[in-house]
Amino acid sequence: MNLQKCAVIGCGFVGASIAFSLTESGLFSELVLIDVNKEKAEGEAMDLNHGVPFARPMKIWAGSWEDTKDCGLIIVTAGANQKPEETRMDLVHKNVKILKSIFKELGKQNCDGILLIVSNPVDILTYAAVKLSGFPKERVLGSGTVLDTARLKYLLGQRFGVDSRSVHAFIIGEHGDSELAVWSSANISGVDLADFFQMAGGDRRAEQSSFYESVRDSAYEIIAKKGATYYAIAMAVRRIAECIVRDEHSVLPVSTLLSGEYGLSDLCMGVPSIVDRGGVEKVLEIPLDIEERRRLRESAEALHKVLETLNLEEE
Repeated sequence: MNLQKCAVIGCGFVGASIAFSLTESGLFSELVLIDVNKEKAEGEAMDLNHGVPFARPMKIWAGSWEDTKDCGLIIVTAGANQKPEETRMDLVHKNVKILKSIFKELGKQNCDGILLIVSNPVDILTYAAVKLSGFPKERVLGSGTVLDTARLKYLLGQRFGVDSRSVHAFIIGEHGDSELAVWSSANISGVDLADFFQMAGGDRRAEQSSFYESVRDSAYEIIAKKGATYYAIAMAVRRIAECIVRDEHSVLPVSTLLSGEYGLSDLCMGVPSIVDRGGVEKVLEIPLDIEERRRLRESAEALHKVLETLNLEEE
């Protein structure tokens, strides 16, 4: 297994943006692009290769399933696009079918790398990947609420005039309509968020509600304006890849299989987890107040209802 080799499966807007972000990152020495439309993958590889002289030495090519055999990281972005007025959950059955076809091919390669699911609905597809891939659960993770959390940090940074990297707050649960913001432990460099609101003035509860709704609905707004979201998720995936390749043991709210954490089991959702070279090392159970626990259970119930409709038997 070559940790310096990465595969991106799916070369649409999201997959191509991820490939571009990874090319600039210098994390990998090899990047293989796979798409049902081989010419699309070839065109993306050509375009990226012409930028390599401005980055670091790297081999980029449109490959086949055999090229994934020794990949340290396999990023799955393939799937139907979310359309205006369509929820991420509306995509589920179409994309599970696509995922089955992918793992039918990947299963022949006996890869020992890590699977990172980005396709939506990401929590449902991460769960399907755990069940269909045969990979150990710690080596299967989804992008989860990493992007949602970044969106919240950006808004809070703008509100208080501070570097968004100094904002410490999480969006957890489903990457979708039932996600929740963990306000009870949110802080800016150790200063409780409530204290910042007190210093800045304004209606804290109303503003928090507005920030949460903006984060929850931002993808719909972007899709309505430009047709798809892809730049920020590409940067989020790059950050996850950094944690894996550099063995950082960093904490990110990736989607991972829960086995009793937060009182929840047999589903995947975005929760703070330690991410390193092995994938998900450990799920962290951060403190939640009563209302946050209730909303997390509701988010889990929403996911369970969808999971009950799936047929994850191999075809």
